[in-house]
Amino acid sequence: MLATQSIPLSAQELTAAIREGHSYDAARLDRVLRIDESRGLIEVQSAARWKDIAAVLRPGHAHAARLGPAMQTVGESLACNAAGPDGRPAVTHVESMTVVMPSGELARVSRERQAELFGLVIGGHGVFAALYSVTLHIGSISLALNEAAEAEVLASPPRDTACRSLRVLVPPHQLPGFLAEAVGRCDEWRMPLAGVRLRRTREEHDTFLRWARRDYAAVTLSLAEPPALGVAVRATQLRRKLLDAAIARGGSFPVYCTPEATREQTEACYPELPRFLAEKRRVDPQERMANPWYRHYRRLFAHRTALRWAN
Repeated sequence: MLATQSIPLSAQELTAAIREGHSYDAARLDRVLRIDESRGLIEVQSAARWKDIAAVLRPGHAHAARLGPAMQTVGESLACNAAGPDGRPAVTHVESMTVVMPSGELARVSRERQAELFGLVIGGHGVFAALYSVTLHIGSISLALNEAAEAEVLASPPRDTACRSLRVLVPPHQLPGFLAEAVGRCDEWRMPLAGVRLRRTREEHDTFLRWARRDYAAVTLSLAEPPALGVAVRATQLRRKLLDAAIARGGSFPVYCTPEATREQTEACYPELPRFLAEKRRVDPQERMANPWYRHYRRLFAHRTALRWAN
């Protein structure tokens, strides 16, 4: 079992909290519920940490602490469908989930059972359902541990330099050209590129709002954060130019961390996002499960949605 001092949160408590609109402490959902060795499955609650799960399955393994380094908990990873240390998105490891809908209904979903909801919840940024537990494939997690790889650091930002990251996804064969253009763009705008990190990611086919449409080179650009407001506006313009450079090469960007992307850029990379928002309104018409990410994209697409309904 995971080392924890919290009082467990039961499925009944979670459904009651959602149904009645009460707050709850999601950190209490941090237990390993069962290990089914005969079927190669482990069921954990949403706040269970990847490194603790790895330590349970592979005690003393050298890479256990690096499983899921960007998103520490299973729930955080699934909300964004984040890539693990082997480059595969989190959905790869999932057999099924137990979720609580905005109405307070408890549902069990998988690729075979309520497949559409399965694809909406994973990578759905927490706006379709509250995640109670996830059943994971032990073999898939073990493979991720075996194939874990560190990010390749092509350049590191100088110490004491305040930087803001921009993440883009580029087809591997387009990487040299993109990096050359990125350096040129930054020099042209007199905002030098301070750092570059690179990871390989792999495609998946299960989620609705899918970022991993193919194998990508996930590039993190560290751009110096300008102190002046006027310069900050230019920095946003530069970041959009860099997004355009990635898109022009058949690339994309992670929708969970790129709020500066324009509507046109977002539509180019996520043409299904308007339908995603429509499904959100259908499933949760009262918007009981809303967050800043959802509100941002609701505003971004509001004008076009209003025109469509007016017609």
